[in-house]
Amino acid sequence: MKFKIRSRIVRDTIFLTFIQLILDSSALLLNTFITRKLGTTAIGILSLMGSFLSLAVISCGNAYLCTNRLISEELGSENGNPDRVLFHALRMCGFLSITVSFIIFTSADFISEKFFSGADMARAVRLMPPALISGAISACFKGYFNACRKSSTGAFGDVLEFAVKACVIVVLTLSGWGDVCSIMIISIIAGNFSSLCYFLSVYLVGHKKSSHSGNMTFWNYVKYAIPIMGGGILTSVLSSTNDALIPMCLKQYGDSVNEALSLFGIFEAIVIPTLFFPSVVLCSVSGIVVSEIARAKASGNRERIESLTSRLISLTLIYAIFSASVLMKFGKPVGVLLGGGELAGKIITFIAPVVPFIYMEIILEAIIKGLGLQGFSSLNYLAEYVVRITIVLILVPKTGFWGIALSYYASNIFGNCMRFVKILKQTVTPFRPVKDIIFPVLYSFLTMNASELLLKISGIKSPNVLGMIIFTLVWLVLYGSVFLIIGREPDKKLTIKVSANT
Repeated sequence: MKFKIRSRIVRDTIFLTFIQLILDSSALLLNTFITRKLGTTAIGILSLMGSFLSLAVISCGNAYLCTNRLISEELGSENGNPDRVLFHALRMCGFLSITVSFIIFTSADFISEKFFSGADMARAVRLMPPALISGAISACFKGYFNACRKSSTGAFGDVLEFAVKACVIVVLTLSGWGDVCSIMIISIIAGNFSSLCYFLSVYLVGHKKSSHSGNMTFWNYVKYAIPIMGGGILTSVLSSTNDALIPMCLKQYGDSVNEALSLFGIFEAIVIPTLFFPSVVLCSVSGIVVSEIARAKASGNRERIESLTSRLISLTLIYAIFSASVLMKFGKPVGVLLGGGELAGKIITFIAPVVPFIYMEIILEAIIKGLGLQGFSSLNYLAEYVVRITIVLILVPKTGFWGIALSYYASNIFGNCMRFVKILKQTVTPFRPVKDIIFPVLYSFLTMNASELLLKISGIKSPNVLGMIIFTLVWLVLYGSVFLIIGREPDKKLTIKVSANT
């Protein structure tokens, strides 16, 4: 049974990684297209719009996380009925999304002035309710499929949504449609409706009625969902507040509205996607981790929780350290290649050392949500964003674009150290600092030099795109081979075990 579950997790991770790789690559290409055709200001508007819409969707019940988590627990308990939980989620999200849509529609002028730094966005904001309602309902179905271990369904829905959105943007842009804001919101609406129709059709065709009565009433769902919603809403509010403040603070530094939106667009659409691009593996596995940890918790299997946590931390650090090394080496040419210029390249290289902290957050938050520690997650996000927003308010008006990078540095180091300590205590998981941190850093440096030597002998130069790809592949093979050769058995002398009572 354990082998079956492990095989399924590996299979789903590989599949989801492949899908996520396609999506992230396509997103970077789309951002590059928008930047070159419509300008960096347009990509800044798109980024702000995405941030606001994300906040609006989260306020509709954090549907994906709630359904994924609560249906997973329902499946892990006796007499569970996942369909009943799904209907509770749809009922709750339907009410919330209509309410929030009404507020957005009637407050469009205020939102345009305050959130979008005075940019003329009122018309686009009034178009958002269809995207909001369809996105919330679609998220419920995606959470249901993921909890039922049908990850491929959710992945295909994501691919369809992005493909439709990208096609609408490209077609309207090339046809000469001048209203950038309308292009963006129409594309989002089209993408959301396409994925919703797909999820509905898959559910109706393949649905099998459960024979169990279920354990959860609607009001129980609301009671359990509120803490999960609270954490998601708090995080999204803080993130959106931070995003809205950046253009304002850049204006204080001396930039115009267009220049501020342009710089914000470079950071959000070029720098951040580049830093997160290698994390496709971790993003793919995170949704699976939430449901697997939740099931193990519901069945009282602490041994499996500790085993999963230990392996996830170890493998994430090995992968994240290598990814950070690659970004440090090739950050500058990649930034220029994607249309962000030398400034984007410098920022990518500057932030790259904090990538291990960023990637650890993906997995640690999945474990935290699977364990039901929403209270800690919310408080930690609050503290993290207090640090980030404080630095933005203080440094960006004085240092400009570099202040954004420094805020990202400080908040990620602080927040993820707190998550790491909490997880070690909660799961009583051993931490091997030498094997999990020092050795990967050392092996990354040594295999990079070995790769340079091999490519120098072969006459391949790395500054061009093909050279960078070949170099990275050779480096990855050497780096991975080291761990395969030396093995990953922990040295008891170098193991630190944190007690839950510590």
